[in-house]
Parts: sequence; C-alpha cells; structure tokens
Amino acid sequence: MEPRLDTIDRKILAELQVDASQSLDAIAEKVGSSKTPVWNRIRKMREAGVIGPQTVIVDAEKLGFDACFFVLVRTSEHEAEWQAAFLRALKARPEVMEAHRLAGEIDYILKVRVKNARAYDAFYQALISEVKIFNVTALLSMEEIKFSTALPL
Repeated sequence: MEPRLDTIDRKILAELQVDASQSLDAIAEKVGSSKTPVWNRIRKMREAGVIGPQTVIVDAEKLGFDACFFVLVRTSEHEAEWQAAFLRALKARPEVMEAHRLAGEIDYILKVRVKNARAYDAFYQALISEVKIFNVTALLSMEEIKFSTALPL
C-alpha cells in the first residue's frame, strides 16, 4: 500500500533529496513549517519505509573508478537455483552498482563501476566462472550526461 503523502511531505522529501545534511530548521523554513512537525513527518516517513538509509554520493572518477560499463546479460537458464546463484554472485561483487531483471530479449542489465578495462575483465571472468551465462554484452559509457538520485516529486 502506498503511503499517503501531502504537499508538505513531498516538499520535505524534495529538500532531503537535494541535501539530506541540511538542518531541520533549514528544511522547516523552506517548506513553511516548524522544526518539530518536520522532524515528526521525517520520522513517520522513515517508519513507513518511504525514506531509506542516509548515504553519501561519492565521485567515482575522483577515486579512480573511471570506467562505467552497462552489462547486458542473456541466459538460457531460468531455474530458481540458477537465479539464486546469479543473485549471490552479483551481491558479492561491489563493482555492481545496480542490477535489474528486464522484460524482453535481454534478461538482466548491470551497471558496473571499475577502474579500467582490465578490472572489468577480471569482474567478467569471475562472474562467468560462478554462473553459466548464455551471452554477455558490455557497453562502455563514454560520458555521464545526467546523474540523479532524486525522484520527481
């Protein structure tokens, strides 16, 4: 069931998506409320699962992770055991930033962040040694044009 959010809740969420480190006073001022009601709303949204853990967005390239690959995976295996093994393999690999199961000709798409092509090859070799994969296509991102974690509220 989708939680009911009013206009103030959505404004609070928008502010938190821009900068979750800003003070409650700053958020309250921007949304036209006071500190205590804003804190209570945030607490309720956390309890409802609308707000997840607070994290920090790190610049991958400044830390030397210059290569971003989108990996298209096709499999001929669709049994529960294979899916469980594939999921375990993905969860064990910190290089996998995102993984999605798709409808259509491609079964999965992965977003993989590594230092360079050699590091990607090491990731690829490890993955195919753990699970049987019918076909893998790796697409190197030449430039990140837009990145956002904010939902359009």
